[in-house]
Amino acid sequence: MDNAVFLLVTRPQDEGERTAAALRARGHDALLAPVLRIELLSDVDLSPDRWSAVLMTSGNAARAVAVHRQHDALLGLPLYAVGRQTANAARAAGFVQVISADGDAADLARLISGKHGGGTMLYLAGNDRARDLPGELAVSGLKVETIVVYRAIAAAELPSNARTAMEQGKLDGALHYSQRTARIILDCVQTTDLATRFLQMTHYCLSPRVAEPLVAAGAADIRIAEHPNEAALFGLIG
Repeated sequence: MDNAVFLLVTRPQDEGERTAAALRARGHDALLAPVLRIELLSDVDLSPDRWSAVLMTSGNAARAVAVHRQHDALLGLPLYAVGRQTANAARAAGFVQVISADGDAADLARLISGKHGGGTMLYLAGNDRARDLPGELAVSGLKVETIVVYRAIAAAELPSNARTAMEQGKLDGALHYSQRTARIILDCVQTTDLATRFLQMTHYCLSPRVAEPLVAAGAADIRIAEHPNEAALFGLIG
């Protein structure tokens, strides 16, 4: 493939493996170097009889629920997912009534505001969240309670495989799915001699919000997906 590129994927392990495999299937090379480690929380009480629906903005939430002791009691509820990947993870966890916003958290809030009738919804979330989804839905008179079912723990330094590839000048670009992972990898390279090399790479970002730390750091080539989904992100690469 003449336009094949070597791309850095910094997503957590499970999601990163899927993304790397999808890139390789398109003829590119991918280096998986997670800068977040996901810890599933199995001891939280999900109070399954309280909810009218479930909300998810990450496939990590679906994976956490899949192994939770109260998992079965939630499966009959309608589930609103931020995008296709989260929706697919929810279906894999056993949810049947899955409705996808095919976008970002703002799209999800609009979808729920237009479709959901009432009652208290359960937001299964991580410990670090980019938006106040319950607050946005409260404007529409909808009630949401958040329960953290996983933690995303930041790496303290650049994974060794990514450092070596940058030192050798092998990487053409990096994919960025969240603002947090973009910030983490920037923090990691700033503590080494690789910052200039990293900022000169092409950076493919899921949304303008994801790109903000890279813009502030002075990255030379930033490309932003037209829509906040992986298909649009891959479309930037060719």
